[in-house]
Amino acid sequence: MKLFAAPLNFRDIATEYQVPTDFDPALREEAARAEDRYADARRDARDIPLVTIDPVGSKDLDQAVYIEATGGAEGPAGYTVVYAIADVAAFVAPGSALEEESLRRGQTIYLPDEPARLHPPEISEGKGSLLPDVDRPCVLWTFHLDGVGEVEDFHVERALVRSRARLDYDGVQADLERGAVHPSIALLPEVGKLRQESALRRQAVNVRLPSQRVVESDQGGYELIIEPRHEVMDYNSEISLLTGMCAGQLMQSRGAGLLRTLRPASEETESQFRAEAQALGFEIGGRSIGEFLMSVDADTPRGMALMRETLHLLRGADYARVGSEEEAVHAGIGGYYAHVTAPLRRLVDRFATEVCLALANDQEPPQWVLERIDAVLESMRRTTQLASTVDKACLNLTEATVLQPWVGENFHATILTSDAEKHKARIFVPEPPVLANCVGAPQQGGEESVSLVKADTQARDVLFAWPAD
Repeated sequence: MKLFAAPLNFRDIATEYQVPTDFDPALREEAARAEDRYADARRDARDIPLVTIDPVGSKDLDQAVYIEATGGAEGPAGYTVVYAIADVAAFVAPGSALEEESLRRGQTIYLPDEPARLHPPEISEGKGSLLPDVDRPCVLWTFHLDGVGEVEDFHVERALVRSRARLDYDGVQADLERGAVHPSIALLPEVGKLRQESALRRQAVNVRLPSQRVVESDQGGYELIIEPRHEVMDYNSEISLLTGMCAGQLMQSRGAGLLRTLRPASEETESQFRAEAQALGFEIGGRSIGEFLMSVDADTPRGMALMRETLHLLRGADYARVGSEEEAVHAGIGGYYAHVTAPLRRLVDRFATEVCLALANDQEPPQWVLERIDAVLESMRRTTQLASTVDKACLNLTEATVLQPWVGENFHATILTSDAEKHKARIFVPEPPVLANCVGAPQQGGEESVSLVKADTQARDVLFAWPAD
């Protein structure tokens, strides 16, 4: 059964939740005039052959990477990972209108048809972006890893770099499959796998969540599909996680900064997840959650559903000032952690990076950073909730639109949870891939036929019923 939808427009959602999708002309003018405030304090690192890896068509390029092996006549004794991060603080001056707007927006919010960016395009897609073949200011992290991928030491500094290529995940994955990866990242799969093994040793929980999107069909109309999650995405994300862990450990050890935190899931939450995994046909056995998730093919409908349910284990993520009562390790990472690798898209990264630059050079964090930490924390908490709400609204609208013509039809479903007392269940429908509520209480873990009784595009609500008509 192929299900199609009419073209979708997400403008109403942006308006409903007051998500700004453009910038005042005065802000764009200020962004266009902004110059590198730290031009005289940069190392010239333009000789390093960095490359960026992002989704196809991306222009807001936060990170560039280069990896080389070190020593060892019989194989690598270790690795040097060089990671350049866009230096947004170079163009957003303390006290400026640009800073005030970024505090208000908090982060880029990704509507399916157009992102609501944190910074004007003159910065996010221009002078602040690590575009290829042009000189760009950055914050340069250099990591020395041992032969099993663990950190021996690292350094962070301001630098000037010149990316050699703008690569995309589809292309890099194709190169990987034919054995012709760009020389700058030829070791990315090797180091990525070592870092994944390190994550297992830390009991980390790595959620590899594929995207659901609507694509135009050759037959006319639109279809809801699962977008493949390439393994190179996971390897690349390990470099970002490595950076965030080193940043978090640095700030926590020196008693200053901003952490990303997550308390461990409760026994009840983990027990429910294990039951849902079993209902979807997965057997966790005696493995840790992290080890089990590494074995799941996230590109299948059931794998996608499982990864979405894994998010229940990661509820309660927050930001905290180092030294506060809220300070904690990130249970999903297995250590102290900080957001520092996406300053074009997240406000907190710019401020946490400034703290790291100071501490790594035995200096006190800038006063303008310390004065704004509380405002940054408030902004990130508020806009993270907003981003989650908007993302859910967009997904709900998509599902309701795709399913609306099929109200009254029967679908095959897996019963994830069932509550006889409340006469309701949570189900997974593989075609199209949808997690939804169901009236009725069929047996948990069973395979049942259910009826689609509501697909309301105005309320953005989908509801099934059991037993099927």
